[in-house]
Amino acid sequence: MDSKRQQKFARLIQKDLGEIFQKEARNSFGGVFITVTEVKVSPDLGVAKAYLSLMLVKNKTLAMEAIQEQGKTIRQMLANRIRHQVRVIPELHFFLDESADYAAKMDSLLTNLNIPPEDNDQ
Repeated sequence: MDSKRQQKFARLIQKDLGEIFQKEARNSFGGVFITVTEVKVSPDLGVAKAYLSLMLVKNKTLAMEAIQEQGKTIRQMLANRIRHQVRVIPELHFFLDESADYAAKMDSLLTNLNIPPEDNDQ
């Protein structure tokens, strides 16, 4: 269970990272639509794990590698936004959030089920 401080810090990072990916860094990744679905922060607020959902991309692995390569630049952009609100700019780790893909897969499986009608002749 995260402390109130961690939760507040995580929300701040999530909001600002989302804006960075939507406005400032969108062209850096070939027009990929990137959403920050969740941010988890370590107790010392030194490390932030950002979970990203990627849309309009064919190869998510290559897109994640590009994001990892630009990690220092993204951290600098984040620092410019939150430097007056925090003491330490956290080290950023990016992970692919596949929950939307999983939900779509489960939805298609449930839609394609063939359930025969119930017999009432018993």
